[in-house]
Amino acid sequence: MMHNVRRIYKRRHGLMPLGLEVFCTENDLCSDIYLKFYNSQDRDELYFYIATYLENHITEQTAESYMLQWQRGHISNYQYLLHLNNLADRSCNDLSQYPVFPWIIADYSSSELDLTKPETFRDLSKPVGALNKERLERLLTRYREMPEPKFMYGSHYSSPGYVLFYLVRVAPEYMLCLQNGKFDHADRTFNSIAETWKNCLDGATDFKELIPEFYENDSSFLVNSLKLDLGKRQGGKMVEHVELPPWASDPDDFLQKSQNALESQYVSEHLHEWIDLIFGYKQKGSEAIAAHNVFHPLTYEGGVDLNSIMDPNEKVALLTQILEFGQTPKQLFTTPHPQRIIPKFKSLRTSSHNVSIAESPVSPSEESFEDLTEESITLAWNNIAKLKLDEQHKIHKEEITGIAVSCNGSSVFTTSQDSTLKMFSKESKTLQRSVSFSNMALSSCLILPGDTTVISSSWDNHIYFYSVAFGRRQDTLMGHDDAVSKICWHDNRLYSASWDSTVKVWHCVPAEVLGTKKHHFELLAELEHDVSVNTINLNAANAMLVSGTKEGTISIWDVTTATMLHQLSCHSGTVYAAAFSPDSRHLLSTGEDGCFKVIDVQTGMLISSMASEQPQRCFKWDGHSVLSGSQSGELLVWDLLAGKVIERIKGHTGAVTCMWMNEQCSSIITGGEDKQIMFWKLQY
Repeated sequence: MMHNVRRIYKRRHGLMPLGLEVFCTENDLCSDIYLKFYNSQDRDELYFYIATYLENHITEQTAESYMLQWQRGHISNYQYLLHLNNLADRSCNDLSQYPVFPWIIADYSSSELDLTKPETFRDLSKPVGALNKERLERLLTRYREMPEPKFMYGSHYSSPGYVLFYLVRVAPEYMLCLQNGKFDHADRTFNSIAETWKNCLDGATDFKELIPEFYENDSSFLVNSLKLDLGKRQGGKMVEHVELPPWASDPDDFLQKSQNALESQYVSEHLHEWIDLIFGYKQKGSEAIAAHNVFHPLTYEGGVDLNSIMDPNEKVALLTQILEFGQTPKQLFTTPHPQRIIPKFKSLRTSSHNVSIAESPVSPSEESFEDLTEESITLAWNNIAKLKLDEQHKIHKEEITGIAVSCNGSSVFTTSQDSTLKMFSKESKTLQRSVSFSNMALSSCLILPGDTTVISSSWDNHIYFYSVAFGRRQDTLMGHDDAVSKICWHDNRLYSASWDSTVKVWHCVPAEVLGTKKHHFELLAELEHDVSVNTINLNAANAMLVSGTKEGTISIWDVTTATMLHQLSCHSGTVYAAAFSPDSRHLLSTGEDGCFKVIDVQTGMLISSMASEQPQRCFKWDGHSVLSGSQSGELLVWDLLAGKVIERIKGHTGAVTCMWMNEQCSSIITGGEDKQIMFWKLQY
């Protein structure tokens, strides 16, 4: 038996940590065993023994690990809701905590279901009880007059009675057990989808949501195949199969169209709002009140301490109420849930390019340059694991800290802790120049558009401008009170990070433009931090900047207004590198603690964390895959959504300290602690 167990989860039962659920399959919704204990110590002990015994035990993933997969479209809305229900202790083996799914469709009268119209859908930002404005007003009037503890809704959106209301045709024995051996009154039975929806909108005490079965493939719960005598309605009609809306030709068609609705663009854009209500930050407290989402106190975890009640009759009465009248899921999120990323039309067209090219009257040569670049980038990242070392050169005396390459790829500029800036010719494979500005280490470099000027940052607090054409230092910016750790450039603006706890934004007018020997510098903004800043990066649109400190803090800034958008303590120890995804929706960082962290830029929520055996010092990523330079000297290719390394490529002896990648993502240069630069090529 034990060798068959695949997954094991601790469960909440009766709002107390007393349940244990055992699965013998990888993906099934329903478990094989559900155990209820009398105390949590016994439960935890058995969990420990089973989990220790199982070599192939699948550990419980966090909500955040699924969030990134859902946001990026790698799991469906249906799959994501199942995962959230599972994490919130909802189980098909516990009718008092059955998985809860939302009403999606609001149109049950049309002959055709139009999923392109917003009015086809229910407002997912409101609980069922708040969908009807007039009913809500009546409930709020009662709520305001109510003594503490107040609640807006006397019944819940999920309870054993509601689950069996939907499932009476396939699980009549449970309904009979709940109803003392009788079926409910025929007019209160699940007769019609439209009628049930209308009652949820208008009924004084009906606020129920749906169950997963409405979005699955088994339509038997809609059909009275057991020929049950469910009674006669007031009009004399016998209760038989569930009456379907006009747009559904049969039960299977109804389920198929419900699935289509759940996965539609409208729902993908708004599902996070419903998650906020059921599993998220609008579940409790002031946000729940503002969202009209307040249920009876006994439906919440911690609403009552059963162990403190000595009267056995009172205890049984409260436990019965908890088990029979609904339980609010365990809260998974305490900040707003990020929205799903909806692919824009262009990327959809690009991805289907190979399919449609045969019918297309436009020749491939007429395709826009942007599309070709996008396709070549996709191709490169799909083959990133096939990276091969092309050549390597030892050109410095200490570890390399920065790499910049001229537009045509012929000249490679590198900085090092040996205090030199060097210019290496890719074509002749020779070192052409070596410049030293001071006896202190240089920390990073970049080349300005036009390839005429290279800028280097130094540990001596200065930033040096080197003229490639004249072969000499052109200017010095004495910008900081401590070492300058990293620089970025866009549109005549220089961004400099320093150990003096600031990031400074400078407006630089090049000497050539002014017709003078010197650049003109104007300090536009100073982004204050509490501790030394180790790294910075700009997003693709150059409107946001990320900074990472020596104490593991990540800050996201709006550079147009010089204001901080989010700040998170992400790493223990120094942040080595941080970069936005190409679409600017996510941010990836890596640190001394050996972890990769993914942040949702819009909400500032940490949505994924991946640990590696060794710290990753630098990386490039496309939003899905990561190429990182390890402390061990290897290059690692990661599948971020699966959270694992898919390729290890031997590289430097000692840490990989910096990485450059061309725009097409097909050519890569790395610098290392071993004083070498390595040129890498993709082998398609």
